Formats: sequence, structure tokens, C-alpha cells
Amino acid sequence: MVPKMNELSRFDPFNNRLCRDVRNALSKGFNNTVDKREMEPVRRIADFFLDDPQPEHISTYIEKRLAAYEMVLTKIFDRCLEHPLNIAMVIWDHELFFETHEYLEPFWMESDGNMKKLYQAVIRAAGTYVHIEQGNLTGARRIADKALSELMVQKDQLSLYADPQLLLPKLKVLDPVPPKLSETGV
Repeated sequence: MVPKMNELSRFDPFNNRLCRDVRNALSKGFNNTVDKREMEPVRRIADFFLDDPQPEHISTYIEKRLAAYEMVLTKIFDRCLEHPLNIAMVIWDHELFFETHEYLEPFWMESDGNMKKLYQAVIRAAGTYVHIEQGNLTGARRIADKALSELMVQKDQLSLYADPQLLLPKLKVLDPVPPKLSETGV
């Protein structure tokens, strides 16, 4: 497959259908990988895309994601993590913000009360960094403000999984360098 002259040369799932399809499929496969605690589900999806020649930005994205997924899975095993927020913080620390969002969404949908609000706030925080990665600071600001308002209320609950004092200031200023959160919970 030869890229068209007008095809983006960077991975942009907001403006490129193939990028969006790759991101979404890999993320879904990654959720299965985390559930099954094996890489096979996401490798199958990656192989599906890589069986045909892809533009370099697509193949590079897939290869980097697979490497990050391997590291996440190893840390989940090594730390014997079970709680979704503990797992999400490891995913976050590998700067897999879309995957953090997608991983937490089913837990958010099934929960209620303050836990539901905390899941939603973490999902929004991850969404902030998805937008920052793409250079959409307007969208990032909008989502960060929503995340911040709830994370401030849920600080004590969040502190069981991550240090709010690492996350909140970075969201306030849209710091492009995300905090590391997986080893900071109380």
C-alpha cells in the first residue's frame, strides 16, 4: 500500500481513518490482553495490519505500542495487580493514555457513587493527555477542567492509587510531561 501524497506522515487518529482504526483495534486487543494476561490477542490484531505494507508512521506506532503493552503486562504480573485503577496507573505510566481511557471505561460504566466519579475523572485526565499529544490544547483544557473538578473532590480516594499532588498540578497547567503515577499510591 503506497501512501497518497496528501496522507498525513504522522500518526493522527483524529484526522486519519486508518490511524483511528489501528488505534481503536489495538486498544480493544490490549484490553483483551490485560484480561487474559497474555499478548496473543493484541499481537493478532497487530499482525492483521502489518500483513500488508503500511506507511512508516503506522508501522512504527504499532511496534511501539506492542513494546509498551509487553512492559505493562510484565509490571501487572510482577506487582500482582488486580484493582483496575492500579492497572490503569501502570498503563498511564507508559503514556498509553487512550488505552488508559478504554481500559477504565467498562469499570466506570459498571460502577456507581464516588467510585464511578473517580473512574470518570481519571478517564478525563487520560483524555487530556490524548489531546495534548495531538496538539489540541483547547480540547485538552476543556477535558482537564472537568477532570480537575472531580479529582479535587475525590483526592482521598485517588490517593489509594496515585498521588494527587503529582497529577493535579500538571493537569492545571496542561504540562506536556505527564506524571508517573503507578508507584505513588498510599
